[in-house]
Amino acid sequence: MIIPKYILKATRLIKAIVFDFDGVIIDTETPLFNSWQEIFSTYNAHLDISLLTKRIGTAEPIDFCQHLEDITGLAFDRDKLMTRRRQRYTEMIDAEPLMPGVADYINSAQHHGLSLGVASSSDQNWIVGHLTERGLIDKFATVKSRDHVAHAKPEPDLYLAAVEALSVRPEEAIAIEDSANGATAAKRAGLYTVVVPNEMTKNLALDHADQRLDSLEEIPLARLIQHANGDIWVSS
Repeated sequence: MIIPKYILKATRLIKAIVFDFDGVIIDTETPLFNSWQEIFSTYNAHLDISLLTKRIGTAEPIDFCQHLEDITGLAFDRDKLMTRRRQRYTEMIDAEPLMPGVADYINSAQHHGLSLGVASSSDQNWIVGHLTERGLIDKFATVKSRDHVAHAKPEPDLYLAAVEALSVRPEEAIAIEDSANGATAAKRAGLYTVVVPNEMTKNLALDHADQRLDSLEEIPLARLIQHANGDIWVSS
């Protein structure tokens, strides 16, 4: 009786990890909502969370001041209001740790010789500033922002720019996202897309991602790469 031999074969080979920034590396989205909610509450006004969540991942601006004026019927000193809100927002973000599992994923990626990048619809100074403050900027071979592309997410431009800068093909990279718009961008670009929703995005429709995790702590990077590679046993 001949016993067949089996070997492990990958349907793709992951060479890079591309992170979204806001809500994936640091949760800047919940503080954004909470800082505005504090302002709205001052005037007994309700801020609907959907005003923000449907735009998360894009570069589409939200005129919170106009929204507050529409609700209350009042006119505000916008500069004063924005200064007050921005100060509170900064305090909240400074208190935010890295999202769970991010540091381990970065270290594990480096251990396995994977290239790291960031693809975010935020502006370059915002991303680089926060990564620098957290001592992470040197971990990433490329940081692509809305300043580098014609179209931000949900279009694929940012992810295509990131993988090109990393000298890998889209199918050789994993995208880590938290939003529907971000996942759409990554899928359109051809990356294996993992979505890790936070408090702001957990109720969004995210079924179009390849994999959904509650946290990056849920699964080691090495195992995630196996999933992305599509490792299968085949007869030799």
